[in-house]
Amino acid sequence: MPPDRLSITGATKTYPGIVALDDVTFRVAPGEVHGLLGENGAGKSTMLNILSGVRPGDTGEIAVDGTPLTVRTPLDARAAGIAMIHQELQLVPELTVAQNIFLGRPLTGLGGVLVRRQEQERRARAVLAGLDPTIDPSVKINTLKVAQQQIVEIARALIDEARVIAMDEPTSSLTPAEFENLATLIADLSARGVSVIYVSHKMDEVFRVCDRATILRDGKRVAVVTIADETEDSIVARMVGREVLSAAHVSHATADPVLTVQGLSRGTAVMDADLTLHAGEVLGISGLVGAGRTELLRLIAGIDRPTAGEVRVRGKAVRPNDPRAAIRAGIGLVPEERKKEGIVHARSVASNMALPTMGTYTRGGLLRHGRLHARSQEVMSDLRLRPLNVRQPIGTFSGGNQQKAIIGRWLAAATRIFLFDEPTRGIDVGAKSEIYDLIEKLASQGNAILVVSSEMPEIIRLSDRVLVMREGRIVADLGQDRISETDIAFHAIPRKEQATA
Repeated sequence: MPPDRLSITGATKTYPGIVALDDVTFRVAPGEVHGLLGENGAGKSTMLNILSGVRPGDTGEIAVDGTPLTVRTPLDARAAGIAMIHQELQLVPELTVAQNIFLGRPLTGLGGVLVRRQEQERRARAVLAGLDPTIDPSVKINTLKVAQQQIVEIARALIDEARVIAMDEPTSSLTPAEFENLATLIADLSARGVSVIYVSHKMDEVFRVCDRATILRDGKRVAVVTIADETEDSIVARMVGREVLSAAHVSHATADPVLTVQGLSRGTAVMDADLTLHAGEVLGISGLVGAGRTELLRLIAGIDRPTAGEVRVRGKAVRPNDPRAAIRAGIGLVPEERKKEGIVHARSVASNMALPTMGTYTRGGLLRHGRLHARSQEVMSDLRLRPLNVRQPIGTFSGGNQQKAIIGRWLAAATRIFLFDEPTRGIDVGAKSEIYDLIEKLASQGNAILVVSSEMPEIIRLSDRVLVMREGRIVADLGQDRISETDIAFHAIPRKEQATA
């Protein structure tokens, strides 16, 4: 029997007060697509960091094709044929595609003085021909779409003759069509004998691309499964250590209008949008990427300047392009880009929670730390923040707990209109269930909620009504009896595409 393509035996990694990995063994066969699954904090990132040389383990032996290795730095991993494609792509925007592919290992001449750019572009073009021949190796990375940038990362791995490519949440910024292209590419890599480690919280993706999966929980390996023998529910149960029940939607919508939007526009991004949101209602907004969903929420939240239209809360106009006015009117935005737009990484949970209401916790220009921490502790205890330490930097928490802290920010601000943009992006299945329960709890308390999501099951699970956007316009208002993937997709797809479908 041939040796494993990759194996790590007895991997252990501890941090002060935390055992991140506890004697874990992980094996991947040649050409296998192997899932690495678990909740946030289960040990997935730690395992990838060890394999890619970012943070060496305390104990454990790594081997590639049966040959033991010492992996202490990313260069060690690269030399051993292990490549890592991070969720946040590691590319230099102002450099060309070819320069990024050869980043750190440029082709040089004249004793290493001059970079052989033409030869780099030739070799880059050759490797890209088997991935995406439409990518020009001479253009700058920042001119490419995210899906194409991901392909450049894969090309860099193949230039290095990587035998193992680890992909960490590779579809967090991809459309469904781009995921299908990635799935085809992964299958092609597998056919070439390249092993792929696939990390994702999206079970439909795991079942689409993976052969087997290793499941981690609390730093321990709890199972190695063959995907074809499992169901989504059985895998999720192993990940969280319990059965996660999918509750039916319960409506708390009333006839009391809270938020009205009339003729709201911003160029061609959002055109003549009208909507009414009621107390206790969860109103979903669906549509393809680029349809104007995020742009609509940003206009309502006062972040962007509209070219026409108005926003009213209980009949009173809200000053446009003024986030403070929106906050005073009771509007709170939970943004799509949580790490970039939702949190200040190095600041504590308490400081992040107080961002829109800092004046509440100051006297004479001085921050009343005791009052802030007491209120933060109260709010975050109700939201089940784990660990319940509001003085800890928010950047050290999992995505699900960061999302809870952002929601807590608006609860502390007495917000009554919540705008959720992709509320569970990058969040594990256990935390996702908690966010769903929290949204429904907010609705049951009479709050009004707008939810934008690219995940159709999420929109269907949460919404009382669904607005469908297409090319900047709201084109359908679907009541509960008409909310289905078929109806939503029918209205979301541009007519010319429907005609050829």
